[in-house]
Amino acid sequence: MTRPARSCHRGARAGALAIVLLLVAASGTARADEAAAWAALRQGGAVALMRHGDAPGVGDPPGWRLDDCATQRNLGERGRAEARAVGARLRAERIAIDRVVSSPWCRCIETARLVDAGPVHVEPAFANAFVLRERRQALRDAGHAFIAAWRGPGTLLVVTHGENIAALTGRTPATAAIVVVAPGAGGALREIGAVTAPAPR
Repeated sequence: MTRPARSCHRGARAGALAIVLLLVAASGTARADEAAAWAALRQGGAVALMRHGDAPGVGDPPGWRLDDCATQRNLGERGRAEARAVGARLRAERIAIDRVVSSPWCRCIETARLVDAGPVHVEPAFANAFVLRERRQALRDAGHAFIAAWRGPGTLLVVTHGENIAALTGRTPATAAIVVVAPGAGGALREIGAVTAPAPR
């Protein structure tokens, strides 16, 4: 009667070991992914697609207006701290930001300003693809064209929405995280890696 119990224990241990190995492999992959992203940012000519900082809620309230921040979903204190932390990390890593562009949404503009990497230029190509679902493909194409035209020499920082980054790269980053891409052959985008947002202080 004891053999099945020992067999179950062995099976449980093997399953636990497999999970640990998978977690270790995933951790190593994530570190390599982030290292590649930082290397590309230091080299210049890359594009940093940053999701805006934490803004409590989903979408925007009914009756929102683009010309009135009070009608939109805006950054919370955590989101502001995240944006400042990203800016501090970029400066600590000596990343040369040549141009900063932002979605017209207030939470993106505020994030970009708090990163403090240069003047913020509003770019409609990165408007909210979640709220403007019917224009998602058109926004993806416009964003793609804008990025494909970037030649550096420094980095282009784009502050936009998770849905826009997902449409361009297939990744949906956490708030204030960065996905690094570069223009590739024939106008294609080459994804290099991603940088997680530093913990806000």
